This record gives sequence, structure tokens and C-alpha cells, in this order.
Amino acid sequence: MTAASVFPLHCESAVTLNAPTETAFAYLDDFKKLSAHMEKSSAMMMGSKMTIVTDALDGRALGSRVRMNGQVLGMTLSLEEMVTEREPPFRKAWQTIDAKLLVIGQYRLGFALSPSGNRSMLRVFIDYDLPHHGLARWLGKLFGKTYARWCTKQMADDAAAHFSSTAA
Repeated sequence: MTAASVFPLHCESAVTLNAPTETAFAYLDDFKKLSAHMEKSSAMMMGSKMTIVTDALDGRALGSRVRMNGQVLGMTLSLEEMVTEREPPFRKAWQTIDAKLLVIGQYRLGFALSPSGNRSMLRVFIDYDLPHHGLARWLGKLFGKTYARWCTKQMADDAAAHFSSTAA
């Protein structure tokens, strides 16, 4: 079964990083850095933020798990992800095991790096489904694509900003 058959919706963002793939992968392999936008209050999160907790493998190995928890508009949101693909220095992906979210349902999220001289091309992607029931399903139809785009763009743009401010 392919990701497309499990997760019918897709979004991705791409940027050029001023770093070789090995350096870029080492940075992106850290969930706390890659998902830093989730730990900050934002309009997309209705002023709320999530807390990220990694297991003993720190999200840097196949099977490693990451949890996020928070509240939006008084509703508790949570998710647990597991690293399902890790091919340093080129690819990493993780997938929800459990997700209680507001505008997207279960998903597969990841990144791919390709070398370009001293630089790297980064593509951050999400394959996802909408929530299946109730208000969340309705909100997903309205805002799921916007949220998915925001999430991939934040990860890509944060990485680009990090490497543009890093001394060569």
C-alpha cells in the first residue's frame, strides 16, 4: 500500500539551503529544530503552541517516537509519530501512530535533500488525510490544505533561514 493510497492529500515546499547535504541532514534530523514552529505561539495555531517530547533515540532512528501535546481554543490536541524512513544524508520520514488534531487527520511527513554543489535542495512534504468525523472534518475541509502548506513552508523556510545566517 502506497502513501498515496493511505493519505490522499499532498503538499510540499522546496528551498535551497546554503549547506551541503550532510550538514543540512544533521540539522533537520533534530525534531526540536525541524518542528520549532510548533513550539511557538502563532496565528495558525490560534495563538497556541505544542510541546515536543522525543524518546531516548531522540527521533534520530527508525522506530523512534515523538509526541506533541497542546491546546487550541480550549481543545486538547495530541499526536504521536514514529520515524519510518531514515536514509542519511538524503531522506527522512515519519508517520502518525495516533493523532487528535483539528484540521488534518493522520499523516506522513518528511523531507528529501539533494546535493547542488556546496548547497542542498530541500523538499519538505506531507501526505495526509482529513479528520473523519464531526467539526474536525468540516474544519479540515476548510483549512486542512492551508495548514499543510503552512507546516511544510515553516519547516523549509526555518531551515533556509538557519543556513543563511550560518557562517560559511
